Amino acid sequence: MSWLIALMGLSVVATIGAGFWLEMKPRQLPTPAWLKGGLLANLGLFATGMAGAMLMGVGDVMAAEPVAGAAMEITLGKGLALLGIGLPTGLAAIGAAIALGPIGSASLAVIAEKPEMFGRTLVYMGLAEGIAIYGLVMSILMLGKL
Repeated sequence: MSWLIALMGLSVVATIGAGFWLEMKPRQLPTPAWLKGGLLANLGLFATGMAGAMLMGVGDVMAAEPVAGAAMEITLGKGLALLGIGLPTGLAAIGAAIALGPIGSASLAVIAEKPEMFGRTLVYMGLAEGIAIYGLVMSILMLGKL
């Protein structure tokens, strides 16, 4: 298990190093082919290490007696209901992120020209963030019905 974590750590360090290299030499475009291949290899190593860590961790956790007994109580219908309850929160968060991108950039542009508009732009950003809160409230209400 520790070799998987070391592999993932090495992958992250190599990716950060490649980022520093690209930051220091930005005019050398296009980037060398070995760098693109190296980044793809790092991504593959990280994904493999993460999958291995999860699979090894699941085996250890499910081997414990109390956890194995509790996992048998969840039926297919209850599992699908729990996924359906989490869906509004996830989709609402994605919708809020899509809304906040243009609003945030426009707010920064307005504040740069007119600093007195700061309060109004916060209201607009709050309205967009409210979408995620509505999804969370819906999930909490549905969880109460389960």
